[in-house]
Amino acid sequence: MDSAQSFTVASYNIHKAIGTDGGYNPERILAVLTEIDADVVLLQEADRRFGPRIAVLPFAMIAARTGYRPVGVGAHPHGLGWHGNAALVSDRVTITAAIPLALPSLEPRGAILVETCIDGHPLRLAGMHLDLSGLRRRQQARAILAQIDARLETMPTVLMGDLNEWRGRSGCLIDFARTYVIAQTEPSFPAGRPLARLDRIMAGPGIEITDCGTHRTPLSRIASDHLPVWATLRFGPDQRV
Repeated sequence: MDSAQSFTVASYNIHKAIGTDGGYNPERILAVLTEIDADVVLLQEADRRFGPRIAVLPFAMIAARTGYRPVGVGAHPHGLGWHGNAALVSDRVTITAAIPLALPSLEPRGAILVETCIDGHPLRLAGMHLDLSGLRRRQQARAILAQIDARLETMPTVLMGDLNEWRGRSGCLIDFARTYVIAQTEPSFPAGRPLARLDRIMAGPGIEITDCGTHRTPLSRIASDHLPVWATLRFGPDQRV
């Protein structure tokens, strides 16, 4: 395999940095991210939900303890993302665009879209945290897909996030699976004894999934109520710019 064409992504619902022991500890979350060592990480529940939506991972701590930098997206100056959705990238990744995506919802919900370049390859990523309602999840999935389709430039795309979809082959997975291959990661929730595959990574045309998994370590089992999921991906032919 050509390592220059391979990259690793991860999705992690960090539960506002509150662990299964009930303690707020952003250092644990950052330590888990260091364990994974992905090129791109999309986070959910990365900001406090109410008030000024302050980031639960302090910016100075991210810079001091990891090799990641936050991607600027969203309207809150002290927040990390948009409705809790955030992106961290390594130095290998160049950001070309980052925008919030509007979702139909009765409660605060959103998604983000980040367009990047990795080793000369364009790559689009969308991060999401979908609704608890099955009907609303399907509406949100279709809204995300429509907004991606409306982008002027076509490029390989990866979708990630907490889909809140307990069913294995139905619901919003039907909508995503029409275009995207869903990585066969293991259950990620609840972290201590995972039963449900709520957290997903999905690769579109031009992207091959070469490996994937759910990150289970002693630290990840207590850092959040979700385990992170990850995938090693490879660009298909003729994707270099």
